[in-house]
Amino acid sequence: MTVGTFESNLAGEGLRIGIVQARFNADIGHGLLSSCLAELKRLGVADEDILHITVPGALEVPLALQKMAETQQFDALIALGAVIRGETYHFELVSNESGAGITRIGLDYGMPIANAILTTENDEQAEARMAEKGADAARVAVEMSNLLFALEELQAEEE
Repeated sequence: MTVGTFESNLAGEGLRIGIVQARFNADIGHGLLSSCLAELKRLGVADEDILHITVPGALEVPLALQKMAETQQFDALIALGAVIRGETYHFELVSNESGAGITRIGLDYGMPIANAILTTENDEQAEARMAEKGADAARVAVEMSNLLFALEELQAEEE
């Protein structure tokens, strides 16, 4: 038996990326977007190959992602936003439901979705994480797009 390995591929040239950003906790969202766009550019994704849209909050993100996935015009999608704990159960509801929705869209459409909706205890934690998580989302989107392309090529060779 021969063991094969797919190396991480962070080449973004030619990839089309869709970004859905929640406007709630806007300062955190802008920080996430800024670092995400900078990393996509560094990885070679062209500005004209990125579509950025905004929605009111994290609960609206999955529906926008679903509509973008339905167009079949994107190689990967990115979810950006922040859910910061308050004094009520609402934090858990929003965090759980948005995360589950994002995961379901990716699985239903066989499309990579990088989930960079932060869930933190306070603003300070979100601010400390936003630059790295935004850039990380860009890397995840590019790497997973390239991995899926490689796996599709492997499948086509076997048929």
